Amino acid sequence: MSEAARQAIEKAARDSRARLLAFLAARSRDVAAAEDALSDAFRAALESWPCDGVPDNPEAWLLTAARRRLIDAARHHKVLAQATPGLVAALDEAQVFTDDHVHEFPDERLKLLFVCAHPAIDAAARTPLMLQTVLGLDAVRIASAFLVKPSAMGQRLSRVKTKIRDAGIAFEIPHGAQLAERLDAVLEAIYAAYGSGWDDIAGADPRRKGLALEALELGALLVRLLPDEPEALGLSALMLYCESRRGARRDPHDEYVQLSEQDVALWSIPMIEQADRLLRQAERMRRMGRFQLEAAIQSVHAQRARTGDTDWESIALLYEGLVRVAPSIGALVGRAAAVAQARDPQTGWTLLQQIPASAVANYQPYWALAAHLLNCMDRTCEARAARERAVGLCEDPAMRVFLLRQQL
Repeated sequence: MSEAARQAIEKAARDSRARLLAFLAARSRDVAAAEDALSDAFRAALESWPCDGVPDNPEAWLLTAARRRLIDAARHHKVLAQATPGLVAALDEAQVFTDDHVHEFPDERLKLLFVCAHPAIDAAARTPLMLQTVLGLDAVRIASAFLVKPSAMGQRLSRVKTKIRDAGIAFEIPHGAQLAERLDAVLEAIYAAYGSGWDDIAGADPRRKGLALEALELGALLVRLLPDEPEALGLSALMLYCESRRGARRDPHDEYVQLSEQDVALWSIPMIEQADRLLRQAERMRRMGRFQLEAAIQSVHAQRARTGDTDWESIALLYEGLVRVAPSIGALVGRAAAVAQARDPQTGWTLLQQIPASAVANYQPYWALAAHLLNCMDRTCEARAARERAVGLCEDPAMRVFLLRQQL
């Protein structure tokens, strides 16, 4: 395969897959069929583009190919025969966007996210469904994140897609109470996608390449859609604060640098300032929520770029508020770390010990913090055991090296 064709296909998959899928699914009302048609279109591109050259408008080429396959599939399934004329009419709109002078088509990813968050869908399946359909994670990766077998996750997602089709769930942005009841799931999925991309800083997993940027883009779209929703503003601010530090997370030798040791000169001040504006806008609405609190914590960290110091007492207080609103394992571990920094390791260790052992058995940050606190309290043997546990659970090679060096 030519390098130009390979790069064009990779770019289209990374930049356009979600928008193409959302466009096709919104018109076919069948997420699974749209996924199959788009996969066929990419396979056709793999065969055609190396021989015929990369088309001037790759998105339009893929959209046309997927449209044809959707219509062909409908015609070959008798159960859908009665729906074929309507499907053809709905997909005719795609022709408008295949003209050479048209380089953009409607971005309907948010519609697809809100469809996945419909109350008719099992709550436990909503975030996994969004991660797969809109954000492109496969069932194996999603299953790992949700601690279930890949086969079970695959079957669950297939059932949900069938339900969306058979129930005729409308592809639209809901309003009023319907919007409110779906928003949390959408926010959670976007944040989970950002977290997955953030964890893969080395870019070792091609399935997660570009996920963080796509999550940032979706967060910005949500803010434009809901400028008066403080949690949408909070989520966007949170991701921007974190993203502002991306360039400082590795040193010139690609070794891990912990937050307290990062060179603030490498932080993106424009991103921090944009996050500050969003957070202030959210605060004026006086409806505090999880993502605003998490953003506020990152805001305090960001202040080190201006003051040179980290106000750990403020961070500890914000974590106290966070665990009341959303007592996740991550929030509980974060509170223990902040309190240890603000007061003393023993107080942080006491808080860490209050977390149920079953909940943290495979949670790497817990064991990394436990090792640090135990070492601070001169409980060397226990610290070594905790650090070994943290290393064993660590997926990031640079983080693993960092932890191993602490053990020396």
